Amino acid sequence: MLSKPVSPGFCKDTYFYPMHTPEQAYLRRLEELKKEKLLYRKKGNIISVFRLVSLISGFLAAYYLFPMSVGAAIIGFCTFFAVFLRLVVIAVNNSRRIQHIDRQIAINEDELKLLKHKFVHRKDGSNLMPALHDYAEDLDILGRASLFQYIHRTTSEQGDRLLASWMLNPAEKDEILLRQDAVKELAPKMVWRQELQSYGAKDLIRSATEERLLTWNQETHPFFESLQWNWIRIAGPVIMLSALALHIGGVLSAPYFYLLVFVFFLLSGYISKKVFPIYSTLNKMSAEMEALSDSIEWIEKGKFTSVFLVQHHQSISDKEKKASLAIREFKKILEKMDLRLNPLVFIPLNTFLLWDLQQLLALKKWKEEHSGDISLWFRTIAVFESISSLAALHFNQPNWTFPDISDQHGNFESKGIGHPLITSEKRVCSDFSSNHVPGISLITGSNMAGKSTFLRTVGVNMVLAIAGAPVCAAFMRLTPMRIISSMRIADNLEESTSTFYAELKKLKRIIIAVDNHDKVFLLMDEILRGTNSRDRHVGSKALIRQLVREKACGIMATHDLELATLAEEFPDAIRNYHFDVQVEGEELYFDYKLKNGICQSLNASILMKKIGIEV
Repeated sequence: MLSKPVSPGFCKDTYFYPMHTPEQAYLRRLEELKKEKLLYRKKGNIISVFRLVSLISGFLAAYYLFPMSVGAAIIGFCTFFAVFLRLVVIAVNNSRRIQHIDRQIAINEDELKLLKHKFVHRKDGSNLMPALHDYAEDLDILGRASLFQYIHRTTSEQGDRLLASWMLNPAEKDEILLRQDAVKELAPKMVWRQELQSYGAKDLIRSATEERLLTWNQETHPFFESLQWNWIRIAGPVIMLSALALHIGGVLSAPYFYLLVFVFFLLSGYISKKVFPIYSTLNKMSAEMEALSDSIEWIEKGKFTSVFLVQHHQSISDKEKKASLAIREFKKILEKMDLRLNPLVFIPLNTFLLWDLQQLLALKKWKEEHSGDISLWFRTIAVFESISSLAALHFNQPNWTFPDISDQHGNFESKGIGHPLITSEKRVCSDFSSNHVPGISLITGSNMAGKSTFLRTVGVNMVLAIAGAPVCAAFMRLTPMRIISSMRIADNLEESTSTFYAELKKLKRIIIAVDNHDKVFLLMDEILRGTNSRDRHVGSKALIRQLVREKACGIMATHDLELATLAEEFPDAIRNYHFDVQVEGEELYFDYKLKNGICQSLNASILMKKIGIEV
């Protein structure tokens, strides 16, 4: 059974340490978990001693009571053996609790690493990277050192996919606001979130398991649809158990009894042959069902107030039977079917009790009651794991802010915006706004001055915002927009695609979206880099004019200072920003701060001299 953790020092309603920094909260939680683990270990040692005593007592009772009567010896032994078995169950539960605590200890140790920006050891979601996406690769949304790797607290594959989907697809304004409220509610419930994460980490809940379960749910088995099987499941065991009793009592002779056994052995084998395809579909998923049941039960016990969490909580709670109990029933049926793996146990059970038929009809009844709930259970786990991931980010970064969500297309305002994946010690924050359409911000600057990083800073924070998460900024307001980027360009030998052609394919997607007047925000870094300087300049200028004409908005970083003069042609649509460099002798100093206007300082010649090119 799951139980609410009771640890001294927690607020009754939120399970949060008030007036503590995230680091202090994790350290204190670690201390309490280690103390709790020590208590359970001591309890385990005591249980082991009592198990041994009860077993020895059983044998001693049988030994001393046997001279009095055989019945007394059996009763004495069975009494102490029952105590022994009960202690075995208690020991198993105690061991599971220790394992649960160990997982929570690992979670808190991982959180302390995350606070120090050490996260590349975690799963990175690279398997979820779409083959073609508007911005995922350019903005490091998935993969090593990615946004997903930094913020996920998901344990199931369904949770991974949903969290990635939130970051890859912008939500509508109303949905974003609902998620924000949910994140704010769950953030202080640190222990609740970690308990959920620990239950999910017990066994990986796979998408393949959900698909197998849904496949079985949609299948029909005409062979077992006949009502006669309901009679056979009762009559068969009655006949065989009665025959066994009569044979033991000497009423039914051996030849007739063993003939009956042989007949029922053939019948049960025939049934098992029909059951085997169903068993193959459901085989080896009981451990995942236990993790699913424990996680769902923990969610059922939660009390929530935000609309988002209440809706998803009620979807599994407002049922005649709790979802966790239904899943546990399913798990028990699967475990009974797994007895076929032990022939010494399965053959007698199947012959005398028609074991496979009993479990198949139990599955049939279970499916009739819960077939419409299966997808919902997996979806609920994914939703709570994903929102818990965003809540953990909010808990760890209390100085980050939730963005205001605007209805005006092209609206993006920020103050003190920084890159979420850069440590706070190295992060440089800037102010940036783009409040109208058309609205193209041209950023010029020296090499290594921070242009590309700034584009990613804006992009990654927009991704967080449209997912419902807090952003790395002092203030931010934006309209939910589809982000399209053209930053990292690579050739493709398999498709015989050059770097230049690969970039043209990206730019084509931008042009189609702009011409269709889709609500997009563009992030472009050094476009047309794969061609000569003259074509590059002419093409870039033509593209900017087209973007202005089609009322597009976004940011373009470039080394081409002449493009900045377009602001004179379109003063209401184009604004110039820059990153510069300070030069002292042959040394360069970068402040990585975004500034208004056109860049006046260049550093390429100094860098070339440093590597030996005589400029």
